[in-house]
Amino acid sequence: MSGDTTAGGLSRGQVHVAATSFLALFAIVGVALYGLPYFYDFFVREYGWTRQQVTSGNAYSKLLVGPLFGFAAGWFVDRFGPRRLMLAGILMAGLALIGLGLVSSIALFYVCYLLNALGYVCGGPLPAQVLLSRWFDRSRGKAMGFAYLGIGIGGTIVPLLAWWLTSTFGWHTALVTLGVLMLIIALPMAWFVEEWPPHARHASDGAAASLEPLAPVLRSPAFYLLLVGSMCSIGAVGGTMQNLKLFLSLDGHYDQALIARVLSVVLAGSLIGRIVMGYLADRWVRKYVMLLIYLIVASSIPLLLVASGPGGLYLFALSFGIGLGGDYMIIPLIAADLFGVRSLGRLMGIVLTADGIAEAIMPMAVATIRDRTGSYDPGFVLLIGLAIVGALAVTLLPRSGEARSERTAVAGH
Repeated sequence: MSGDTTAGGLSRGQVHVAATSFLALFAIVGVALYGLPYFYDFFVREYGWTRQQVTSGNAYSKLLVGPLFGFAAGWFVDRFGPRRLMLAGILMAGLALIGLGLVSSIALFYVCYLLNALGYVCGGPLPAQVLLSRWFDRSRGKAMGFAYLGIGIGGTIVPLLAWWLTSTFGWHTALVTLGVLMLIIALPMAWFVEEWPPHARHASDGAAASLEPLAPVLRSPAFYLLLVGSMCSIGAVGGTMQNLKLFLSLDGHYDQALIARVLSVVLAGSLIGRIVMGYLADRWVRKYVMLLIYLIVASSIPLLLVASGPGGLYLFALSFGIGLGGDYMIIPLIAADLFGVRSLGRLMGIVLTADGIAEAIMPMAVATIRDRTGSYDPGFVLLIGLAIVGALAVTLLPRSGEARSERTAVAGH
C-alpha cells in the first residue's frame, strides 16, 4: 500500500485506517448506542417520563433520519470521501450525549436523539466500512473484524464506566463526560486519516469527478437479495436484543445479577464472532460465511424460548453473541465483493438505511405482540422466521464473479 510497513506487513496507512475505524465504532456504536440505555431509568425517575418515551428516542430518530439522510450520506462518501463525514458524525454523536446530560424536556430529549442518529449515520459503520474496503483487499475480513471489535469492547466497558461516573458525579455529569470522552477518543485519529491508499489516489480523483453509475447495481437481483437478507437478519437481531432485558426480568423473573452476566456473555460472544467470522471471511467464500452467521442467529433464538436455567441462558447468549458480532460486519464485505468499492458508499447508504428501519420496527413489533398476547413466544417465533427468510435470501446470492458479470451485462444492455 504505502512505502512504510509495520512488522506485520501492513502499511502505516492501513494501521491508521483500522485504528480510526475501531475508535469511531467504539465511540458512536459502543458508547452511544449501547451506553445510553443505562440512563433510561434516571430519566423516568427524575422527570416522570414513561418507559415508552425514553425508549422511543432511538426508534423514532432512526426511522426519521435513516430514510432522509442514509443515501445522501452514502453519496457524500463516494463523492467527497469518508473522512469529513466521519468527523461530522463523531462531533454530532458526542454533542448528543453532552446534550442529553443537560436537557430536562422531552422535546429536547428527542432533538438530542435525532442528533445522535445523524452521528450514527454520518460517523458510524458507513464511513468506516468504505475506508476499510478501500485500504484492504485480501485481508479485508480481518480488518473489518478488528474494527468492529470496537463496538463490543465499547459496549462492554461503557456500563461499568457509566456506573462509576454516575456513583461519583451524578448521572447528568456522567452523560456529559461520556460525550466529551467520545470526542477525545475518536476525533484526532479521524482528522488525520487518509481516504485512499497511495496507489489508488490518482484513480480516486477521476472517481470523485464522475461517480460510477449505480443503476446497474439497482437493476441487479443480487442487490435486492442482499437487501432482504440483511434487513431480515438485522431485524431479528435487533428485535431480540432490545427485548432481551425485558423478557428475562419481567417475564422470566431472573435475578438482576444473572441477567447482567447473560448480557455480558452476549457482548463477549460478539467479540468472538467478529474475530472468527472475519478470519473465515478471508478464507471461505463470503456468501457461505454470511449464511453461517444467519443460521447461527436463527438457531440461537429458540434456545432462549426453551432455556430453563442459567446454563441454557449462557448457551443462548454465547451463540447469539457470535451471530450478533458477525452480522453487521459481513454485509459490507459481501457488498464490496459483489459490486466493488467505487459505489460502496451509496450502496451501503441504501442498505444501512433499510437495515436501520428493520432494526427500529422489529423491537417495537415484538414488544407490541407481547403487550397484546401476554407472551413473548409469538414475537420470538416471528424473529426466528425472519432470520430464516434472511438465510434463504443469502443462499440465492451469486458469487462475487457471477454478480459482476451479471452487472456488466446489464450495463451493456
